[in-house]
Amino acid sequence: MYQTTKILLLGSGELGKEVVIEAQRLGAETVAVDRYEHAPAMQVAHRSHVIDMLDAQQLHKIVEAEKPDLIVPEIEAIATSELIKLEQQGFRVIPTARAAKLTMDREGIRRLAAETLQLPTAKYKFADTYEEFQAAVREMGFPCVIKPIMSSSGKGQSVCRTEADIAHSWNVAMEAGRVRNGRVIVEEFIHFDSEITLLTVRSINGMMFCAPIGHIQQDGDYIESWQPHDMTEEQIQEAKRIARAITDELGGYGIFGVELFLSKDKVYFSEVSPRPHDTGLVTLVTQNLSEFALHVRAILGLPIPEITLLTPGASRPLKASEELQNYRITGAEQALAVPNTQLRIFAKPVTKVGRRMAVVLSSADSADKARIQAKQALDYLKCE
Repeated sequence: MYQTTKILLLGSGELGKEVVIEAQRLGAETVAVDRYEHAPAMQVAHRSHVIDMLDAQQLHKIVEAEKPDLIVPEIEAIATSELIKLEQQGFRVIPTARAAKLTMDREGIRRLAAETLQLPTAKYKFADTYEEFQAAVREMGFPCVIKPIMSSSGKGQSVCRTEADIAHSWNVAMEAGRVRNGRVIVEEFIHFDSEITLLTVRSINGMMFCAPIGHIQQDGDYIESWQPHDMTEEQIQEAKRIARAITDELGGYGIFGVELFLSKDKVYFSEVSPRPHDTGLVTLVTQNLSEFALHVRAILGLPIPEITLLTPGASRPLKASEELQNYRITGAEQALAVPNTQLRIFAKPVTKVGRRMAVVLSSADSADKARIQAKQALDYLKCE
């Protein structure tokens, strides 16, 4: 009988779906877990479970029942203290339980980057109450960036530009933050030229980097990404230095999405995700190995000889504008008529305002042209 590796995926969104597909291509058994039924990865996994992943007891019960070879977090909102206990019991957490815990909240990873590793970051303060928040904002000065210490896909972020925005920024963070307290981070507003994701892979044969991915975010969630992003050689080397420092400290195998701000004379560390990154969906059409294929190879202990950028490309997510229990996505025929364009529809069971429901992927002989094609295709799509 064929001996396979069992992967327990914690979080079963669109990124997890691609991970499951790649894992099955290499013969792995896949079990998808999320807090709601019919999540995208559940639609392609061998089995699935619905639990509250912030509930340590429920999480422990599933792991003990499935006894996976690999526990693979796909989101931040997990009982990471339980992952540490499970790792101590002999279960393998990707990339490590410590990495999952540190990156679960922005406080742990920011303190590690700025205070322990001395990497360049925006100035920051933390606040637990509205009164502390008001004081932190005024001390930081306007504008400043407000984020809950934990959220999904960057939700809950806002720019506080004036005194009149303080209450609104607090409420945005409280409503979107997936935490059971009100802790937020108040960041200095960096006047950057661009922001990128440097996908960094740690595998059995060393560390490798994908070509930089440029992206634009709105309220902390990406609305466009493209690869490659133009950078000077000095910027590239500094970005790699920062990515190497933070991922070496986190350890383990897998792909890391290292987010960075670029200015003319400086590269700033922003955040890191120890898993495939939403802006990296573009690699489905640009590279010889997508970020998902790279992640699966790395966590299975398989070699990655090289990462090749085959063509420039761009991605644009389709977001829902209203909550619908029954919906359909229209315009696929027109979108797919755009040259060198692909479409991934996630088939999530219901829509929510701002929820990603599909993504357009386009390739071209330049990133600029691919961006135009992706925008053209997205304009045809509607969620109704």
